[in-house]
Amino acid sequence: MTRAALVSHWDWVLYNFRLPLARRLRARGLDVTFVCPRGDYVEALQAAGFGWAPWPLSRRGMNPAGETASLMRLSALYRRQRFSAVQHFTIKPILYGSLSAALARTPAVINTFTGLGFLFSDDPRARGLRRLVFPFLRRLLHHGSTQTVFQNQADRARLVGDGLAPVARTHVIPGSGVDVKKFTPAMRRSSDGDVVVLMAGRLLFDKGVGEFVDSARRLRGGRFKTRFWIAGTADEGNPRCVPADVLDRWRREGAVELLGHRDDMPELLQQASIAVLPSYHEGVPRFLLEAAATGLPLIGSDIDGCRTIIRDGVNGLLVPPRDAESLVRAISRLVSDPELRARMGAASRDVAVAEFEEETILDGYEAVYRRLGVLQ
Repeated sequence: MTRAALVSHWDWVLYNFRLPLARRLRARGLDVTFVCPRGDYVEALQAAGFGWAPWPLSRRGMNPAGETASLMRLSALYRRQRFSAVQHFTIKPILYGSLSAALARTPAVINTFTGLGFLFSDDPRARGLRRLVFPFLRRLLHHGSTQTVFQNQADRARLVGDGLAPVARTHVIPGSGVDVKKFTPAMRRSSDGDVVVLMAGRLLFDKGVGEFVDSARRLRGGRFKTRFWIAGTADEGNPRCVPADVLDRWRREGAVELLGHRDDMPELLQQASIAVLPSYHEGVPRFLLEAAATGLPLIGSDIDGCRTIIRDGVNGLLVPPRDAESLVRAISRLVSDPELRARMGAASRDVAVAEFEEETILDGYEAVYRRLGVLQ
């Protein structure tokens, strides 16, 4: 049986976003193994019937000796396992995995950018890293039969424009899709009672969580009863993580309710009135896809990833990133107008079903595997 590996720096990512892809590939005859560091979700991946191979890796690691050891472990794993295809998610697995695949002579490599993230940000540390990383990334993305997948056209345009990826071997597949049978509108969404404004995601400053909290502060005590919820936990493996002392201060202030990690997103979304994601950069945000499928009006940053889902004035509102004042105005507009919320929410559901249904997205990934000859 042809063997394939789905490789990430974090088991949470594989469990939450890549199980449907693994199931599709298995249904097409591939023996799929997840490769990642050991974490809380490894047992769940194995319980779903998939193999798992450990790859010790520090997500924020910068120590040359430690990073070299991680690279060599992955290279040895690829040589030992003899995968026919490997698919990497996010930048460090893309870098280390592509080099390991070249050393192991793995026939097919798929590199998946789920957003450009910290390395491509304006952070001074990122600018320094780019000078070191980009020459290697360019060689790896041009190597052999490597295919590169982006979630939106802007991300592809940037890497192709910088000469990092050959356009003929790039693809745009908008996100990981959404199960429109699992995420469905609430039977009845009353215009009475509190208006619940929900944001969900990792607690990173680049997700716009600071602007969301600032908006909640400004709108607290207004004439409309409004509650602001944040679902998600701090991601200490990311340099833009919100520190624990800041989270403690937000809890004490009480402008927002920090819900922590939630495994019941379909039910939580049905309790919400508005979904908000004021992020600075995204691929195609899964939270907005799930909120759209649930029939919620959306508010997001005017960036390519959010624009992929939000039609401004139709199923939601776009605001400039890093602009709390504009965010306040957008939230206020939807909070004060239940008819507009209902109309935009219905349009969101239509967009999710027509463009982002999970099976359609999986068809796109399957086509890449077929192009590489991994599937016949």
